[in-house]
Amino acid sequence: MNLQEFIQLALAEDIGDGDHTSLSTIPADAQKRARLLVKETGILAGVYVAKAIFAEVDPNFVVDVLIQDGASIKPGDIVLTVSGNARNILTAERLVLNCMQRMSGIATHTRELVNLLEGTRAKLLDTRKTTPNFRICEKMATKIGGAVNHRFGLYDMILIKDNHVDYAGGIEAAITKSVVYLKETGRQLRIEVETRNRAEVEEVLRVGQIDIILLDNFSPEGIREMVRLIDGRFITEASGGIDETNLRAYAETGVDFISSGALTHQVKSLDLSLKAY
Repeated sequence: MNLQEFIQLALAEDIGDGDHTSLSTIPADAQKRARLLVKETGILAGVYVAKAIFAEVDPNFVVDVLIQDGASIKPGDIVLTVSGNARNILTAERLVLNCMQRMSGIATHTRELVNLLEGTRAKLLDTRKTTPNFRICEKMATKIGGAVNHRFGLYDMILIKDNHVDYAGGIEAAITKSVVYLKETGRQLRIEVETRNRAEVEEVLRVGQIDIILLDNFSPEGIREMVRLIDGRFITEASGGIDETNLRAYAETGVDFISSGALTHQVKSLDLSLKAY
């Protein structure tokens, strides 16, 4: 799903057979203005999406952006103004706010965690723990906040997790089958393998033919030990039970990436509003 498809589906969900409140109370030819106001401190995200929503609702809107995605914002700031048909402004209002509030909340939390990594080699990764049909916006928000987008879906990478390993008959079998599959289908996808203990890491090192080793639910000291064992032969990623309280400890192990589902599934939206003026 691309951004335009998402916007069209979201508008169809909201409008149904018509915005009857606006249709009944606002003259069809009324021209008005509104501005998007910040009510909470954080990192702004979703301006690009808001502009796309306004363009989809009414190509004749005049949108003046005053603050760009990624900027620090505080209460009282004006992000943008929009002018045009009053009914159409009201039609676009909720979708713009829903997207920008959630995206800004995600970007704000992401930036807080990214700041904790400063001075280390580790980079923060997002995950597929996203809201169905809203992933495109949530992934955009984590990137604005300073994280690195991991795979977007099941189709752009092979990530062999514990259930795959168990179903396939072991790590070596899962890796071998993946390599054969890529050759037979002519696809060029990275292969990442989740490991749960030292023995599994050693097996991956023996088998090879992969790109990334995911170290799941290791302690910081366990990660440090595995990073030394892997010794740069493969990219390393840490995950599982990592939050702002222990993120720095994991980052200081020398691991390349740290993934966090909390970037998108445990975030409070940032307070914004669209007001006539």
